[in-house]
Amino acid sequence: MEIIPAVDIRGGRCVRLDQGDYERETVFADDPVAVAQRWEKAGARRLHVVDLDGARDGKPQNEDVIRRVIEAVSVAVQVGGGVRDISVIDRYVKAGADRVAMGTAAVKDQTMLVNAVSLFRERIIVGVDARDGMAATEGWRETSAVRALDLVQQLSEFGVERIFFTDISRDGMLGGPNFLAIQEVVEHAAGLPSPMAVIASGGVSTVEHLKRLRLIGVEGVIIGMALYTGALDIAEALAAAEA
Repeated sequence: MEIIPAVDIRGGRCVRLDQGDYERETVFADDPVAVAQRWEKAGARRLHVVDLDGARDGKPQNEDVIRRVIEAVSVAVQVGGGVRDISVIDRYVKAGADRVAMGTAAVKDQTMLVNAVSLFRERIIVGVDARDGMAATEGWRETSAVRALDLVQQLSEFGVERIFFTDISRDGMLGGPNFLAIQEVVEHAAGLPSPMAVIASGGVSTVEHLKRLRLIGVEGVIIGMALYTGALDIAEALAAAEA
C-alpha cells in the first residue's frame, strides 16, 4: 500500500482546508517545493499535488508552482485541480506529471473524460468525492445528482483504471476515514467487469487507520492534515503500509 502525502496549493502556498471549505484554511508553508522535497526525503515515493484555486475556478491557477514541484523531486507526482480540458492534461504530462487527476469534468463533461482516457490511458486518475453518498463537483462546492457508486461504475465503463475516493465530511478533520464507504467503493470497483484500483483519501490520522485500510484493500492512501500537524509520523505511516 502506497503512502501519498498531499501538497495542496492555494495562492502559491501550501495549505490545508477543513472539509474542503475555502473559508477554513490553514497555511503550513510558503514554499510548496520545499514541502515536496521534505516528503521525498522522508521516503514518500509519490505525491498528490492539488491546485485548490484551480479546482474552484475551473482552470489552473498555480501551474508554475506545480511545474517547479515536479522538477524539484524525483518521485512520481500526480496533479489535480482545474483539469477541465485536454490541453491542461497535456501540459502537465509534458511537464513530468506521472498522473493527472480529474474531478468535476468526469461528472460534467464525460466526452472529454473519454477522450482523455483514450489519449493518456493509465495517466488519468479520477477523484470520486462524496458528500452523503453523492458525487461532489466544483472544488466540492456543489453536490451532483449522481450517486458516487454509480459514478464509479461509469468510470470503469469509460476505461478509467484508477480512482481516489474522498468522503468530504472526513477530509482535514483527523477523525478517521469513513471505512464503510471506502470498503463499499473498493468492493464495487473490484467487482466490475473492468476492475479499478482505489486510493483512499480523507480523515486518516493514525497507524491503526492505515492498517485497517490495508485490510480493506486500497492501493494507496493520500494523507494531508495528519502529516502537517504531526498527528501522524510519515516514517510510521510508511512502515505500517509495508508491514
